[in-house]
Amino acid sequence: MKQLGMLCGLLLALWQPLAGVASEAEVHLDRAPIDASNQASLQRGARVFVNYCLNCHSAAYMRYNRLVDIGLTEAQIKDNLVLTGAKVGDTMKVVMPAKDAKAWFGAQPPDLTVEARARGADWLYTYLRGFYRDSARPTGWNNTVYDKVAMPHVLWELQGQQVLKTELKRDAHGHETEVKQLVLDKPGKISPAEYDATIADLVNYMVFMSEPSKGKRLQLGVIVLLFLGLMFIVSYYLKKEFWKDVH
Repeated sequence: MKQLGMLCGLLLALWQPLAGVASEAEVHLDRAPIDASNQASLQRGARVFVNYCLNCHSAAYMRYNRLVDIGLTEAQIKDNLVLTGAKVGDTMKVVMPAKDAKAWFGAQPPDLTVEARARGADWLYTYLRGFYRDSARPTGWNNTVYDKVAMPHVLWELQGQQVLKTELKRDAHGHETEVKQLVLDKPGKISPAEYDATIADLVNYMVFMSEPSKGKRLQLGVIVLLFLGLMFIVSYYLKKEFWKDVH
């Protein structure tokens, strides 16, 4: 049943309205500076996720107590990250009722547990830095990665307000092409470099959340390979010793 739930979550994360599919394929994605060994980054990312993402999105297949894997104690998790009255062993359920989310955004925001595996770290990193003001949209926001996105820019107070400007550039042959570029129109509480670092931490955490046992699985894989290598050497010399007596 747990595997079936994970599969359903992955399919839900993959589903998106068709309007944005074509435009996403044409967008250049920035490289996300992911470092699964940086526990400080993972802890900062978890804090951002709980404070900004968990208000609308859920992480229904991730339990709070799995955060001990990134260096936090259960007491730290309870005091700093469990903001809904839930228990440390509970899953990260959404704060916003599904009925209200559908009424406000037109659809219930997807579960984010495996979003990093469905979309990729580079997509998330570019998407969360690609919001800009668009008066034609109901929320007042649009996104360079996902055109006509329904999600508002929940981190705008940190980043500030960007606008999308179009410029004509002429190449060496005299051909003009339109180049779209994001420009920070109103600064936020933190600098652009600090905002990029914050998003890197958030995406780093989301990558961890999508497969929290990956680190231990890789460590176990290395141990198994080393064991098999050692057994191969032992078996080889045993084979030589055995066949020496046979001949």
